[in-house]
Amino acid sequence: MSISAADQPLYQIVTEPEAQSVDEVLAKMQRIDKTLDDNDGLKWFNRLYMMVTEEVDLRPPMAGWKDAIWLDKLDVVFASLYFQALRTSIDKAADTPNAWDALMEARFRGGIDRIQYALAGMNAHINHDLALALIETNRQSGITPTTASPQYVDYQVVNELLQAVMPRALEVLATGILGQIAQDTGKIGRLLAFWNICKARDLAWDYSNHLREIHGLQRVLGLAAQDQVTGVIGRAILVCV
Repeated sequence: MSISAADQPLYQIVTEPEAQSVDEVLAKMQRIDKTLDDNDGLKWFNRLYMMVTEEVDLRPPMAGWKDAIWLDKLDVVFASLYFQALRTSIDKAADTPNAWDALMEARFRGGIDRIQYALAGMNAHINHDLALALIETNRQSGITPTTASPQYVDYQVVNELLQAVMPRALEVLATGILGQIAQDTGKIGRLLAFWNICKARDLAWDYSNHLREIHGLQRVLGLAAQDQVTGVIGRAILVCV
């Protein structure tokens, strides 16, 4: 295993003990943000992820969450898959998902806007990781949520928050010359039309239910196919003009 000198600080962060709370997740993201240079596309996904996580953490619904413990657990399990993907990508592990390779291989490629990197990472994390995070969170919680459950209600409230915050967050990222061009040409709107976070999260919920019903080779092949499709979508986001 050979870690580049440039990635040593990042690797140290993602190989530390796993975060156990949303606050610890955010602290790790903040350290990653400070570690990465502005010309590293990973920085802009990490920044977007940090922003939306803070938004959900700081803005609960007026009546409160139906199951705040489950939601916090989901956030922590979900983030752990992101940190794991960074670790395996940096140390060239064979099990790095193709979905994440789309972003990691393009980290320093010229001509890609910050918002494209941000959405390519969101695509990998939600389309590949979220169903797995739901399965693990439900296993740890000893529950099988339905569309009538408190957990699903909270999940949909998060969707509503993300639907509102995503365009604003992308506008914050779209600074500087490339960002100004992206706003002038309507790239934010086009990207959000191409990749919708709420639809992706709804599909992840449904896919987690499907995965729970299949086992063995069928499950392995299903996950591999999902990974490949997610990688194709991520690469399409990165070449969007």
